[in-house]
Amino acid sequence: QLRLVESGGGLVQSGGSLRLSCAASGFRSDSYAIGWFRQAPGREREGISCISSSGGSTNYADSVKGRFTISRDNAKSTVYLQMNSLKPEDTADYYCARGVGPSCHDAYNYWGQGTQVTVSS
Repeated sequence: QLRLVESGGGLVQSGGSLRLSCAASGFRSDSYAIGWFRQAPGREREGISCISSSGGSTNYADSVKGRFTISRDNAKSTVYLQMNSLKPEDTADYYCARGVGPSCHDAYNYWGQGTQVTVSS
C-alpha cells in the first residue's frame, strides 16, 4: 500500500528549528520527486520545496529560501525538511506529496496526512 507519513512537527518558539520527515512506503521512492507543502488556517495551500528523485535538484519558495533545506535519503525512503529561523507565519499544517515522475516540474498525485507546526512569538 502506497503511504507517505509525515512526522516531526510540534510547537517551537520563534527563531527555533524543526526537522520534518516524510517516510515513503509501498513504492520506489527513489523514482519520484517529493514536495513539501503547507496550509495555514484560512489560507491556500502553498508549495514550499521540492527535491527530485535523485536529490540532485531542489527548489524553494521565496518565503522559506535560506531558512529551509530539503534533503532525501533514498536508502531510507525518507525526505527531510530542515526548518531553521522559524517565524510565527510558518505556522501551518505541513504535507509531503509524491510527484508523478522524477522531476520537480511534474504534478503531484499522492499526499500524506500532514504534521502540524506551530511557531510561537
